[in-house]
Amino acid sequence: MSNKVWFVTGASKGMGLALVKQLLNSGHKVAATSRNVDELVKQAGGLNNNLLPLQVNIGSDREVKDALLRTIITFGQLDVVVNNAGYAIYGSMEELSDQEFRDSVEINLFAMANVIRNAMPYLRQQRSGHIFNFSSIAGYRGYGSAGAYDAVKFAVVGLSEALAEEAKPFGVNVTVVAPGFFRTSFLDKGSMKMAAHRIEGYNTAGIENWMKEMDGKQSGDPQKLAKLLVDITAEINPPVHLFAGPDAYQIRKEKATTDLNNLEVWKHLTLSTDFDNQ
Repeated sequence: MSNKVWFVTGASKGMGLALVKQLLNSGHKVAATSRNVDELVKQAGGLNNNLLPLQVNIGSDREVKDALLRTIITFGQLDVVVNNAGYAIYGSMEELSDQEFRDSVEINLFAMANVIRNAMPYLRQQRSGHIFNFSSIAGYRGYGSAGAYDAVKFAVVGLSEALAEEAKPFGVNVTVVAPGFFRTSFLDKGSMKMAAHRIEGYNTAGIENWMKEMDGKQSGDPQKLAKLLVDITAEINPPVHLFAGPDAYQIRKEKATTDLNNLEVWKHLTLSTDFDNQ
């Protein structure tokens, strides 16, 4: 497989870091974004001619545009974009403040749009490339006390489906990645937050305790997922939806079955709304 130029957001920890390390070990060139480039370089194994560490606030359209331009200037091209940066905030909708919800949308959705908006001109003009947008299995099934996280991850799925149609005529592939639980630092190093305000009766504390108990016991191997992303870029017709992990597969299958059953149960109401229906 020929080496490519990758642009990876949220690269200093978790899935992003696992991917960056594997790409560098395989000889690919990587432009990697983080709020702390010193930590990024340290975690990635030190300075490397194939690594372009970029301190970027991905919530800033200008900073994202500059980072992509630096990538092109440094490596001469852009082949794969990985929108990995993000975090989860848990709490009932009543507990979450307006600012907490808006901050989640800003980083998990609007920042991704910044990257796509500024990467597409390069990919469109060269008529090739691949964009990976990280969602979650929570982008296909809503969970109580995770409404803010579910909302942005559902949005990423819809955005990715639309982008896949828009980009296909230009030879650009789009894949939305929906992982289950993978054994990264996601649950212990700032990628998971809880609503500051708590209301008795909601299960927010139970969710928090469950997440802490799950930390370090996740079944998913981030190295295997990283390799899978690399392999998919070589596919002629890569999937638009990539579910990662047996847990993600099972959850998605059960949700699809439930949705189809409910569609049939309430079919009589669904079909009753046309003018022609008596």
